Amino acid sequence: MRKRVVELAVISDVHLGTFGCHAKELLNYLDSISPKTLILNGDIIDIWQFRKRYFPKSHLAVIQKIIDLSTKGTKVIYITGNHDEMLRKFSDMTMGNFSVVDKLVMDLDGKKAWFFHGDVFDASIQNAKWLAKLGGWGYDLLILINRFINWFLIKLGREKFSLSKKIKNSVKKAVKYIQDFEVTASDLAIDNNYKYVVCGHIHQPQMIRKTNKVGTTLYLNSGDWIENLSALEYNDKRWNLLLYNDLNLENIDTKQLMISKKNSLEITQLLTAITIVKKS
Repeated sequence: MRKRVVELAVISDVHLGTFGCHAKELLNYLDSISPKTLILNGDIIDIWQFRKRYFPKSHLAVIQKIIDLSTKGTKVIYITGNHDEMLRKFSDMTMGNFSVVDKLVMDLDGKKAWFFHGDVFDASIQNAKWLAKLGGWGYDLLILINRFINWFLIKLGREKFSLSKKIKNSVKKAVKYIQDFEVTASDLAIDNNYKYVVCGHIHQPQMIRKTNKVGTTLYLNSGDWIENLSALEYNDKRWNLLLYNDLNLENIDTKQLMISKKNSLEITQLLTAITIVKKS
């Protein structure tokens, strides 16, 4: 399959190591592109819920793919999020084409773009409100139940149904939180003369022009690989929001995936390091 050359690709909220992660689909997407820069905008590996006994081959293959991209010339920038906040102790670390940061400002064709995960706005992390609860073990269980329900719906010839989206859209506090998040991020971007502000965290893919009394900015959110399976791409001075289900990609048979000995060792060391970081 011919790969699309992309200047910049952005993914977030993959949550590797959880039952809800659509690692196979993400692997298909990453295998379809040849990005000059890949930004991992937080919550890629879910250290909050990490357990070594559950890390499927497809999840390992995603890590291997990211490593392969880096070794073949793609600049990979890992922006830390709240579910992988333990990695913030390694912020500003660079190894070859791979770097770890807490936030990033890039120049895109003469326009400043501000990238960060978004949990800095989230008071619910400290106050244990609805989003923190939904984002933890309860959310993972909800996704599992949802997959079971959708299996029956498909057998009956009916469309899939998202329980988590239904809950979010029906809870006024949830809707208001998303709206407030977008406004806060956009206002700060405008105040700092950023033409683009790119976030993740709220699992809500979005690309919308935001304007206030001071100015305007383009607010973008890369969504997630739990419910929406979405990514952002910047190419030829334009942003695009992509949904996996619209791409018609060929499925990779993960049963046939080969993990090289070198990468297998690196991944094993990574998982061991995550366990140590989580305990520290």
